[in-house]
Amino acid sequence: MNIRRNLVRSIRAAVAVLITGVLVSSGATAALATDYVPISGAGSSWSANAIDQWRRNVKQYGMSVNYASTGSVDGRNQFKGGTVDYGVSETPYGLKDNGVTDELPTRPFVYIPIVAGGTAFMYNLTSGGNRITNLRLSGDVITKMFTGVITKWNDKAIQDDNPGITLPDRTVVPVVRSDGSGSTAQFTLWMSTQYKSLWDTYCRSVGRNECGQTSFFPTKSGMVAQPNSQGVSGYVAQKANEGTITYVEYSYALKTGFPVAKVLNAANYYVEPKASNVAVGLLGAKINQDKSSPMYLTQQLGGVYNNKDPRAYPLSSYSYMILPTTEQASFTAAKGATLSAFANYFLCEGQQQAEVLGYSPLPINLVQVGLAQVTKVPGADSSKINIAKCNNPTFSASGENTLAKNAPMPDACDKKGVSQCTQGTGGASGTSTGG
Repeated sequence: MNIRRNLVRSIRAAVAVLITGVLVSSGATAALATDYVPISGAGSSWSANAIDQWRRNVKQYGMSVNYASTGSVDGRNQFKGGTVDYGVSETPYGLKDNGVTDELPTRPFVYIPIVAGGTAFMYNLTSGGNRITNLRLSGDVITKMFTGVITKWNDKAIQDDNPGITLPDRTVVPVVRSDGSGSTAQFTLWMSTQYKSLWDTYCRSVGRNECGQTSFFPTKSGMVAQPNSQGVSGYVAQKANEGTITYVEYSYALKTGFPVAKVLNAANYYVEPKASNVAVGLLGAKINQDKSSPMYLTQQLGGVYNNKDPRAYPLSSYSYMILPTTEQASFTAAKGATLSAFANYFLCEGQQQAEVLGYSPLPINLVQVGLAQVTKVPGADSSKINIAKCNNPTFSASGENTLAKNAPMPDACDKKGVSQCTQGTGGASGTSTGG
């Protein structure tokens, strides 16, 4: 309860700062002087906690921004079909999934980064009547748990990761997404590149000869499938569902008060997906800088997975908003004025709240190119989009990402070996177990 109370207080404090006029100084909106037309969007539930907070923030300035957290695949499809004004997704168009290519929309569009975060492994586990809150997992163990190779929590491989915990003889129950999900796409991309043999073998065992990266998790007996990030996190958080583990954005573990596993990185440290660890991890990302490419501003994450900085979280990434660049069907310049003002807001002031919400704020290079894309939206007021007035917590005079630069080194007990930190993680950070 204290964690939730503190989260609410932090959010209220951040919103109070906005009320004093930060929004006006950034040019995201001129208080109530502008009449904004309502807009609607759909897509990523991974990003939904951040988007929903930002939508609440801008209501007092006359913006009505609607958003349906229906999953990345549905968001891309709805944008393609013209039923929403914007989409949000962890993965771009053009990728091949289970033999089918997700074709680009006919309506012209651009991507902008929206918020960064870590795909976390939230779990529900007790030992001797006490909740385990300091679990550690290496990548191959995670992959084996989600492919049916490891089926018991006291498996020797999990025990080797956790020398300070007495693990229970309980069945591992993976909880996966039932809908087309960017979270699934990010998780399966990691497994298919880092643990290809395990992932390919599993896919063949469930009748899919070629999985690779997929937005639809191929399930087997013993798994539970739930829709949306709210669904998988909510299922794991139920008291009766002990032994479950899921993949979900870190924000959801904070909201539900549950722990996440620290994941072993390339430097042999077990790391939690806190904002600073995500910021360090993303220093290894390659960004498509070809302005003529339909994949402009999309990310390549191999360097994140193998980032050898001891502070890096290996499953770090960011999500995209899909913005239209022409008036078409029901999308007008009036809607574009609202959409561009909202995008200008969340790329700047909105990032101030990213960390307290369980995300990581975008660095200056992504914000700069994102703002440039926002000016392409019909109705955008380019005079109010100014990087110099962007109040983003990662910015510095040198251009370095201050969050990554100042990220603390992990504790010695987080290094792979015979010791193990006892402090809880995620939404259970105020507790300790093991040791």
